[in-house]
Amino acid sequence: MTGQTPPKPFLYVVVCAAGVAAGVGALVAAAQERDWDVGVIATPAAVNGFFDTAAVEARTGRAIRSAWRTPGEPRPFPAPDAVVVAPATFNTVNKWAAGIADTLALGTLCEAAGLGVPIAVLPCVAGALAAHPAYRAALERLRGMGVRFGEPYTGEPGPGGALPDFAWTRALDLLERP
Repeated sequence: MTGQTPPKPFLYVVVCAAGVAAGVGALVAAAQERDWDVGVIATPAAVNGFFDTAAVEARTGRAIRSAWRTPGEPRPFPAPDAVVVAPATFNTVNKWAAGIADTLALGTLCEAAGLGVPIAVLPCVAGALAAHPAYRAALERLRGMGVRFGEPYTGEPGPGGALPDFAWTRALDLLERP
């Protein structure tokens, strides 16, 4: 093994359908700068126009996954060392907490949580939806499973009418926490 470079840790980035998903390339670039190898899994809705899939595939060197593989097809990514969900929508958070695995993204999250893989989440949920009792219960359940959450992003304009930046790199910071 002398002279061989050990493999980089592998990060799954799960992208949900929210307007800020257009900036997911910033997360991929930041992860690569922190020496992660990255594979992207998108919800079926997210892969349809919410971000530049070609640019993300060029950046990672891997196809974005959004559908289940067929029996006998090899796994397209190595096992994850960590997972980031960004942006995480109301729907994804609630279904994941309930153990619903009806998409590749949700199945991946359910499996990663069951395996104890570190998971960081950047929610992107409007204030009215964040106030829903099911969402609050989902957050509590996922936190109880060890899932780490960044500050919620509502997409609401701040003082002066400007939209706040989505804190992409915060997810990576959450993974570095002991």
